Amino acid sequence: MEHENKSRIKVVGAREHNLKNITVEIPKDTLTVITGPSGSGKSSLALDILYTEGKRRYTESLSAYARQFLGVAKKPDVDSIEGLCPSIAIEQKTVGANPRSTVGTITEIYDYLRVLFARIGDVQCPDCGTAIGAHSSESIAHMVLATFEHTTLVISAPIARQEKGEFKQKLLGFFKQGYYRFKIDGVMYKVTDEQTIKDLNLGKTYKHDIDIVIDAITVEPDEKPRLQESIEQAGKLSDGLVKVTVDEKEYLYSSHRVCLNCAQSFPEMEPRFFSFNSPMGACKGCSGLGTISEWPWQKGDVDHWKSNYPDFFGKHAKEHTCSGCNGRRLNKFALSVFINQKNIFDMCELSIDDALRFCQNLHVSPTSQAVAQPLLKEITKRLQFLSNVGLSYLTLNRSARTLSGGEGQRIRLATQIGSALSGVLYVLDEPSIGLHQRDNDRLIATLKNLRDQGNTVVVVEHDTDTINAADYVIDMGPAAGIHGGQVTACGSPEVLARNINSLTGSYLSGKRAILVPKMVRQPSGFLTLRHATKHNLKNLTVQFPLGVICGVSGVSGSGKSTLIMEELVPLLERALSRKSSSTDNDPDLEGAQVLESLVVIDQAPIGRTSRSNPATYLGVFDKMRTLFAALPGSQVRGFNVGRFSFNRPEGRCFECKGDGEITVSMHFLADVTTECKTCKGKRYNQETLQITYKQKNIAQVLEMTAREALEFFAAHKDIAKRLQLMCDVGLEYLKLGQPSPTLSGGEAQRIKLVDELAKRGHNTLYILDEPTTGLHSSDIEKLLLVLNKLVNKGNSMIVIEHNLDVLKTVDYIIDLGPEGGSGGGTIIAKGTPRQVALVKESHTATYLRKVLPSIK
Repeated sequence: MEHENKSRIKVVGAREHNLKNITVEIPKDTLTVITGPSGSGKSSLALDILYTEGKRRYTESLSAYARQFLGVAKKPDVDSIEGLCPSIAIEQKTVGANPRSTVGTITEIYDYLRVLFARIGDVQCPDCGTAIGAHSSESIAHMVLATFEHTTLVISAPIARQEKGEFKQKLLGFFKQGYYRFKIDGVMYKVTDEQTIKDLNLGKTYKHDIDIVIDAITVEPDEKPRLQESIEQAGKLSDGLVKVTVDEKEYLYSSHRVCLNCAQSFPEMEPRFFSFNSPMGACKGCSGLGTISEWPWQKGDVDHWKSNYPDFFGKHAKEHTCSGCNGRRLNKFALSVFINQKNIFDMCELSIDDALRFCQNLHVSPTSQAVAQPLLKEITKRLQFLSNVGLSYLTLNRSARTLSGGEGQRIRLATQIGSALSGVLYVLDEPSIGLHQRDNDRLIATLKNLRDQGNTVVVVEHDTDTINAADYVIDMGPAAGIHGGQVTACGSPEVLARNINSLTGSYLSGKRAILVPKMVRQPSGFLTLRHATKHNLKNLTVQFPLGVICGVSGVSGSGKSTLIMEELVPLLERALSRKSSSTDNDPDLEGAQVLESLVVIDQAPIGRTSRSNPATYLGVFDKMRTLFAALPGSQVRGFNVGRFSFNRPEGRCFECKGDGEITVSMHFLADVTTECKTCKGKRYNQETLQITYKQKNIAQVLEMTAREALEFFAAHKDIAKRLQLMCDVGLEYLKLGQPSPTLSGGEAQRIKLVDELAKRGHNTLYILDEPTTGLHSSDIEKLLLVLNKLVNKGNSMIVIEHNLDVLKTVDYIIDLGPEGGSGGGTIIAKGTPRQVALVKESHTATYLRKVLPSIK
């Protein structure tokens, strides 16, 4: 029994969110998949119970001092968890919005490259291209004499360059040696006693520049011995570095690297010299960003304050490529170090696969072999991991802001495999999102590799291939929201397929399936896009069919999103705006005149605060508040629409300010959140809650599910229309007031879909980016019904998708490839699903043939 406890993680009495007091066991050192319909409680079990408690227990073992910095997670609502390991979550969140973050920096490959270039790079003069080597103090003195003759200059020894610390002892040591003139952070100091140094109080956490002033001299030929002696003295104090200051302009010389042709001194090479996040390596013009932001106002203008806040950037600022570095982020010195004719920027511009080949074929000199070998081994290992999780098309320079949630998650997965930990619980949230079936096979192999290192891997997933590859499957259900939160079946995939209670099992066994339509719609016309050349697109001319559902497919990185989101959408938006202003049509787009509007539904979340919910996002809450404000009771009391908002002081609870709960800070312990005792979680004050419609107050309306609210507001068409759409896309179980942060990815995306479906009528082109994200097969059936209804009303639809259940049911497919990155960007196949399935060059066709009947 004791051995059994050690080999399993046992969760007893889990009640977080919609979980119904469940007890479940997960075998250790296995690949376990948790599946079930959207909103059935999969993420609640995996992330909110297993991961949160594993992390909490680890941080509890640390000192109180350490815990105050880490932030202790709230204990999940569960009776007990036995056999739990330290846990790491790899979620489907985007990597981050920091413009300085790239694929190279996230994976730490760029850190290894910086060390490699600093140790074995060949240095060239940035001005004349001459190879630079080391030079003696005598040759430096000769060059200074030739360059600055008859000029008064100061020679100093830079002992600290952008380094943190107080430097008290260091300065005292130099003072005792007889040096008393220092330049600290641009200010000259003449030290007369030790107390002066002690009174400097340099900030320990700030970066400082400190020079010892050696000599001030007017350069004349007969002063050469004095000049050389001063340079030698400076070099001894600062490891070969000499600073020459002429009229406030500083020149840095090194006894290690100086160009003999043009007297250009090359700074000492160290890893941070190649970092665009360090002042030493970054381009001065753009501070290492590669772009410069241009704001529409000058200093002193009324709106100038907005330029300090990133929120206003997209709306007001224009981005231009920095002319100093041409978008390469680094200064001219960092870009003048080469390995095999490539500088560090060129190296990072290669795709992952090309960079891997470059490193594997790199030949270094025997003297550099000992230094380069371990670095190259680490770099190639990490590049190989990225390739294995289907990211071979990315470049190391790719900004983290442009990565999808799925790409960001797989990057973190590759990083974790590289760390080679064992005995850890890894929790992954739908890692197959945005991945082609071909790349999915490699991802599954990577997950098994993580398991084989001695880890327990728990994956929240809908993908059939991943479920079939699992050692153990937990099926949540039977439905979503309040109708879910139970374990309907568990065991191996084969056991699940035989279980009559398992919804997932019925799809695994083939009892239930998404059927291929007997007929495909014929296009009513075509939208022609010409000269598509962005990123990896090879000057494409593409015909998009109208009046049908058109699927855009292809392996990851083949150019699908670029073609639709960066080529078609901007041209189409311009064409529709010109249509209203009667200006000339764009020659690169033909056929847009038949369209009236364009709707793009991407993967951005609908809200990040508890004050955002489905009712506020869809706009039905405004109409409900208007209805309550028009009631006789409100009219008598003088209540307006704002009275029924929990964001406005007049109607909300005074105690909790409309949150419904109060959070108490416990300093180094976790914050404690309790229900507000005044309003009992209702968010409103008593006066507001006295106003009722059909015996329900505004708080009770927010507690209704979409299905209950549809019946309640059936007489109000503008409210009922959106609620009906929520039910149509399978969100009938969602409460109108459920906070947005608690919604799953699939739920949030379908709410956005509902919002757009309610707005437009005919001749609209809908563009959807992977609408099946986070959807179970049963939810995809509901979604396809809604999408087909839209097209049957005379609209057109383009769907970027990998899911075979969608691709086999669309009317037309445009398949890009053949590979990702530079190997993609061409159209491999186009036509009906059956026509595309017969194209042997297409990777998509290989998998389509398996799911289309009567095609071998």
